[in-house]
Amino acid sequence: MNRTSPRRTAAGRSVRPVRPVRSAGAGSGGMAGQSAVVTGSSRGLGLLIARELGRRGCRVMLCARDAEELSRAEAMLRGEGTEARSLACDLTDEDAPRRLVTAVRDAFGGGPDILVNNAGVIQVGPLDAMAENDFRQAMETMYFAPLRLVLEALPGMRERGGGRIVTVSSIGGRVAAPHLLPYVGAKFAVAGLSEGLHAELAADGVSVTTVFPGLMRTGSHTAARFSGRPEKEYSWFAVAAGLPVLSMDAERAARAIVRAAEQRKPELVLTPAAKAAVRLHGVAPATVTRCLTLGARLLPTAGEKPERNVPGHVAARSVRPRLVHRLTRLNDRAARRFNQRVS
Repeated sequence: MNRTSPRRTAAGRSVRPVRPVRSAGAGSGGMAGQSAVVTGSSRGLGLLIARELGRRGCRVMLCARDAEELSRAEAMLRGEGTEARSLACDLTDEDAPRRLVTAVRDAFGGGPDILVNNAGVIQVGPLDAMAENDFRQAMETMYFAPLRLVLEALPGMRERGGGRIVTVSSIGGRVAAPHLLPYVGAKFAVAGLSEGLHAELAADGVSVTTVFPGLMRTGSHTAARFSGRPEKEYSWFAVAAGLPVLSMDAERAARAIVRAAEQRKPELVLTPAAKAAVRLHGVAPATVTRCLTLGARLLPTAGEKPERNVPGHVAARSVRPRLVHRLTRLNDRAARRFNQRVS
């Protein structure tokens, strides 16, 4: 296998492409030749899911808000031989689902056969530093946008006699972690929607897979938004998301998600820690709640003058302890590899 070397974008930024390694069984199986749309796919987990779909012979439509990031992501996939297109749009716009489904049909001649609802926004901070609009933004992005996309894509799937829908929720959609309330509220809601869709759409040949990932090394700590005391919130979140014992390699996670969709599994929980948390919450919810209460007391307070919505790559500049940067090293590398903004 040849090593890939960094290349420079028009803006002069060095980008190391994701490694062009083909998965076992690539280009074959039940999804080969089908059209797929993956939201939030310009970077991180969404980009890796799109790559895995391409390796199974799918034609992939990428979707995200940042046109420059999206262009780089499309170039990465095309460089691996994937038939990829992209559409820059804000999924919280009510017209976006129609535009996206139309773009898939125009580009690939039909579909989408596979819909992956992955787009999300992570807002980290105590309740005292949050505003109502933070909760509304989370719900619009991670609940109403997936709902509108499903409603737009579903008639075509039914007409073709089947399809696959994948909803990326979170372990936070099963166990409500403190300092992530807008995020976990939306993830709980979309998990309920996805599980209900699974029951209702099975008779139409449309499978619905709900994914509950735990912490993954996707580099998302650089794109998350931090409120209250951003440098302190960033420190605990970035460290937790990057530790090998707690977090999962993002490429392995993407392969597991696409395999679950291929096999039409109703549910997938990723990472041993997430599986343990879900099981413990199921048998001893009061114990888990007490643990979360103790954990919340260890997290930073909002401070006298809370800051709001500071991007992770900005908050990182204020972090002084070198140990934090050492513990986030694996996740920082993932951010660079998976098209995340790091400066």
